[in-house]
Amino acid sequence: MSYTVAIIGRPNVGKSTLFNRLLEERKAITDDFSGVTRDRQYGITEWNGKTFNVIDTGGFVLHSDDVFEKAIRHQVRLAIDEADIMVFMVDVTTGITDLDESLAQELRKTKKPVIIAVNKVDNTERSYAANEFYGLGFENLFCVSSMSGSGTGEILDFITEQIPDELENAVDIYAELPKITIVGQPNVGKSTLLNALIGQERNIVTDIAGTTRDSIHTHYNLYGKEFLLVDTAGIRKKSKVHEDLEFYSVIRAVKAIEEADVCILMIDATVGIELQDLKIFGIIEQRKKGVVILVNKWDAIEKDSKTVLEFEAKIKSKIAPFTDVPILFISALEKQRIYQAIDKVLEVYNNKQIKIPTHQLNDIMLAEIEKYGPPAYRGEYIKIKYVTQLPAHTPSFAFFCNHPDYVKDAYRHYLENRMRENFSLSGVPVNIFFRKK
Repeated sequence: MSYTVAIIGRPNVGKSTLFNRLLEERKAITDDFSGVTRDRQYGITEWNGKTFNVIDTGGFVLHSDDVFEKAIRHQVRLAIDEADIMVFMVDVTTGITDLDESLAQELRKTKKPVIIAVNKVDNTERSYAANEFYGLGFENLFCVSSMSGSGTGEILDFITEQIPDELENAVDIYAELPKITIVGQPNVGKSTLLNALIGQERNIVTDIAGTTRDSIHTHYNLYGKEFLLVDTAGIRKKSKVHEDLEFYSVIRAVKAIEEADVCILMIDATVGIELQDLKIFGIIEQRKKGVVILVNKWDAIEKDSKTVLEFEAKIKSKIAPFTDVPILFISALEKQRIYQAIDKVLEVYNNKQIKIPTHQLNDIMLAEIEKYGPPAYRGEYIKIKYVTQLPAHTPSFAFFCNHPDYVKDAYRHYLENRMRENFSLSGVPVNIFFRKK
């Protein structure tokens, strides 16, 4: 087991800024109004030779019927359950508030160690004012400025002193796992799918578009399958991205695509495939990621025997020429076909890792070239003599010939289609290069 620290506090006291400071990276989105962090965020940090987990949480409000604040409250309690020690963050400029008092009562019930981090202490006067927070009843109090970083070293020193020497260092368990990113427009059911798969409320789910702000990483290890699932903020049209915060959420979603091995593109069955879905598909294809399309809310559609075929044909006509993409029709809410979808995603992941022996590649592809060779160009015949796979993250192949510059895109597509017929490449972009023999 590794040691876990949770940063807890009421809204807008600087928890995410401290989280980023402890991790020495801008992992959590921060902004100067409350409610930015909604789901729990995880990170790993190292100090004094010890490595431990850090959890960032949303702002805790005990008595509220607001849909987000109720969901955040549940997330914070889950983080408290997971943690070995809590960093209770407060704001020196406001003093002790009713929200601080109610949260202090919650933390006392846990019987777990609590550190008070008094934030925004950046002068001597505020340093004296911080003593007021001893009134919350916790012994260990530290003055910090999460914006400048002052005082964070003392907190880290204290935390590492609490970690038993025999405890395992936290390790990045995700490094070697397949990374699967769920993307799509807002409110297509991405978080509902993730929660349905793991069987717990890992992410906050509401029927309000734009609930997920950060990209949330979840370790999936069930039924003999293990991978990293990343839920992202919905990617809207640029014209609809009004607030800075949503702009950063979209950047995070695109970054999550870049870091993924396979992307699940979710489409709303009640709306159909839209231009924005095609733009997201284009981002995935440009970055050479594996892709599976899930048509969600299929339970809400009136169907006959032809509905699936017609819907699938419509999608493939829109995403052409890259049509060798698995398409599944699911209901995340009803858990229909969600495990089949994961099987298909892992199949695409394996396709992306494919290594084809050179002799097999040449036996099959040279026979296909024999059947239909590249058209002559300006009286010059093009002869392809040899094929080999290149070392790359995406299946990439070099065809050696006498006139590589004369081969047209139409023939490149022909070769790609023959490769897809003969090898397991479904859901994976393929690179084909022509080189001088």
